[in-house]
Amino acid sequence: MVTWKTLLLQDSSSPLMEQLSFFHDHALLILIVITILVGQLMMNLFYNKYINRYLLEGQLIELIWTILPAITLIFIAMPSLKLIYILDEINNPALTIKTMGHQWYWSYEYSDFKNIEFDSYMIPMNEMSNSNFRLIDVDNRISIPFKSQIRMLISSSDVIHSWTIPSMGVKIDATPGRLNQISFISNRTGMFFGQCSEICGANHSFMPIVLESISPIFFLKWMNKMINL
Repeated sequence: MVTWKTLLLQDSSSPLMEQLSFFHDHALLILIVITILVGQLMMNLFYNKYINRYLLEGQLIELIWTILPAITLIFIAMPSLKLIYILDEINNPALTIKTMGHQWYWSYEYSDFKNIEFDSYMIPMNEMSNSNFRLIDVDNRISIPFKSQIRMLISSSDVIHSWTIPSMGVKIDATPGRLNQISFISNRTGMFFGQCSEICGANHSFMPIVLESISPIFFLKWMNKMINL
């Protein structure tokens, strides 16, 4: 859930985003501890009239403030490296969707099915209904079955774009002449929003992404509807 007063990350909608949120909290806790310790030391030095000579010169204190930062970096680096490998892992995708970025809209192709491809434009203000969301809703939304492994193949036809859905923990560049891929799973149904996260020209802020996570039964009905169009 996202509200106007939201200060932290969006609620996670995939296992990847859950792990990213855990790592964020883990790293933030370490930063808070470091900030408190350094701040306390600086305040002591500021208000004390005399400075302890062992803080200015001494092998023991030099050893301590060399080893402690190294240990701290290990506690940050190990879960970070684990996450990097998890994000790049592709395991037997149930569905593959090809995404092309254009100035300034997205086009999608369900390559596992025949003749299912469409463009996705932002809905203009004068065509919006009461159920649409201003500046982040599109005329054609992509649909996926929830609790299924989804593989996105992403490229661009002109400049660099970035296909991003924060609540899914998905962000990948759409680069001309290069095919990038990313994998994710939606662990709940719902409608999730994103936007292009790479400055790509004058209408960069007007090419939103809308993804609907639905049950497999409704997904098959949506597929039959799209095939018969």
